[in-house]
Amino acid sequence: MGCLTEQVFQKMIQYFASDAKRIQHFTKVHAYASLIGKMEKLGKNEQQVLEIAALTHDIGIRNAEYKYGKCDGPLQEQEGPAPARELLISLDAEPQIIERVIYLIAHHHTYSAIVGRDYQILVEADFLVNLYEDGATKEAVKAAYDKIFCTVSGKKLCALMFGL
Repeated sequence: MGCLTEQVFQKMIQYFASDAKRIQHFTKVHAYASLIGKMEKLGKNEQQVLEIAALTHDIGIRNAEYKYGKCDGPLQEQEGPAPARELLISLDAEPQIIERVIYLIAHHHTYSAIVGRDYQILVEADFLVNLYEDGATKEAVKAAYDKIFCTVSGKKLCALMFGL
């Protein structure tokens, strides 16, 4: 498990070279996703998919900014799958890992109809980081806590981090 995940981590640092903000963001999302996944006792394969998706979830930002001059959520979902697929194929990832990671990237800003614990945890980890990075108000954090967070572990971390 660790080998592919570590390779993806290194490739993503290279992909976002000279963009410390983006590297810091995906590193933090990965850390929280990994922790929540372990706290929720995901199986080995689901944990691996989750961690790889957390590392690559924002891979579409660069292309979105280049093509459209912005990188909102729908554009990240649209532009992320192609470079992620290319990266994972270059690392000889198994097809089922590639397909699930691609799905998660293509939906990580879609909060209705979340299917799968890996999807839910990815969203929660991204929210933990974004709420902090965006300087969310206590009211915004509470609203996200109530509407987005579903896992026991994600709720616990959110409450502890933001004093809910």
